[in-house]
Amino acid sequence: MDVISSRSSAQERRIVIVGAGFAGLGTAVRLKQAGINDFLILEKAAEVGGTWEANTYPGCQCDVPSHLYSFSFAPNPSWTRTFSTQPEIWAYLQRVADEHGLYEHIELGVTVERAEWDEQRQLWRLQTSAGSFTAQILISGMGGLSEPSIPDIEGLDSFEGSAFHSARWEHSVALADRKVAVIGTGASAIQIVPKIQPEVAQLHLFQRTPPWVMPHSDRPLSDLEHRLYRRFPITQRLMREGIYWGRELYVLPFMHQALARPGEQIALRHLRSQVSDPSLQEKLTPTYRMGCKRILLSNDFYPAVQQPNVTLQTAAIERVQANSVKTCDGAEHEVEVIVLCTGFHVTDMPFANWVFGRQGRSLADVWEGSPHAHLGITVNGFPNLFMLLGPHTGLGHTSVVFMIECQIEYLVRCLQTMAGSGLRSIEPKRAAEARFVAEMESRLQGTVWTSGGCNSWYLDSRGRASSLWPGPTWRYRRRLRRFEPSEYIMRPQTLAGRPEPATTQPLPSIA
Repeated sequence: MDVISSRSSAQERRIVIVGAGFAGLGTAVRLKQAGINDFLILEKAAEVGGTWEANTYPGCQCDVPSHLYSFSFAPNPSWTRTFSTQPEIWAYLQRVADEHGLYEHIELGVTVERAEWDEQRQLWRLQTSAGSFTAQILISGMGGLSEPSIPDIEGLDSFEGSAFHSARWEHSVALADRKVAVIGTGASAIQIVPKIQPEVAQLHLFQRTPPWVMPHSDRPLSDLEHRLYRRFPITQRLMREGIYWGRELYVLPFMHQALARPGEQIALRHLRSQVSDPSLQEKLTPTYRMGCKRILLSNDFYPAVQQPNVTLQTAAIERVQANSVKTCDGAEHEVEVIVLCTGFHVTDMPFANWVFGRQGRSLADVWEGSPHAHLGITVNGFPNLFMLLGPHTGLGHTSVVFMIECQIEYLVRCLQTMAGSGLRSIEPKRAAEARFVAEMESRLQGTVWTSGGCNSWYLDSRGRASSLWPGPTWRYRRRLRRFEPSEYIMRPQTLAGRPEPATTQPLPSIA
């Protein structure tokens, strides 16, 4: 018998939420509004905030406008910029948790190590660093940007200097007058490089693929705007609505690649206006369609790359040595600090390895390297498991907070249906999940994410863009407005413990 199922002193909760970022906190607020208070949030960090608690690197900033990258029920008239920085977003989430009385429902510094579905009792058993818990409902609010991806570079463990991921920034490591390597040119790198370039002695920037970089429209919000939003809250709501619909238009070039050309021309003019050296221009020019990888925003990245103490390295890294990085062209670059800007585990989410559903199969075993879920929320064979920002709900054009709120509303409808009908558990039918996955596959065909000429973190090990929602988000909201009982296996309280036929084989559409 497993250690979890043998533990008789487990703390019992109706609902356990894993993660206290936007997803976990938003869910908790909505549960309280629905009159559901028997829930617990388990957060491994020492404070709430999720990715905005973890990512404290220099220059960390959101690339979605502040008014939209926030909860609809908690507008913030005090944003200082049109695009908020990490300290402000983190403080905002802490304030939401405090104002809505969530801290009494949160256990900080607790890591979930294993979750098992108990078929007999129809509940989840959790083993954590703080002991055992049981829950009728398990909600994952961890998101795709929670676990840093450390590259498999030969010799990295033998480096004698300081090496750390951008999401685990070591503020105790001084960079002034030191030789620094930044590996990667993604979203974090283009924010970090301009901030640290003025202080380091030498900065080696290792680029595998140049990103598309657009001009940044970030600016400070004026005192007049602050007064207006505070006195007339409807003006901020209207601003949010306008930003939302404007952002919805951004998805069109992703779905129809011919529409990407105007954006590409803007980005290329931005590059040429800021970089005069033709050789450097060539190194920084993408060779794939815009949107195939994440589009980045910056006005100071290109100027920083041209500074005398910065070198752009485009040769592949062969290995890391005790005090240097050796590239495949034979060159050795002496460094004292390595900053890994290498992204996150998005399509290979680590939590899938410790969540075990019916028949003892882990989520990772069922997914086999290619995540799938009905409506991006529930998975056949994993009763009462709800994922926020699960497969096919990530975005490349607008705010994921909008998607989170759509999913939370759907989750509450599910819980209300369960309570009103005396249900002990629900899970999606295999056929319903397969239909949704097949629909996503069909709509993704021909998009820039699957045929734009790049290999991005949007793609899983099978080459599927399983992390993305293919289209405008209003369609997702419309899709989730109704809970369809016919799509689910539903067990009443009186049938708890009766096994269902095994239905956790790989879905036909992705096998």
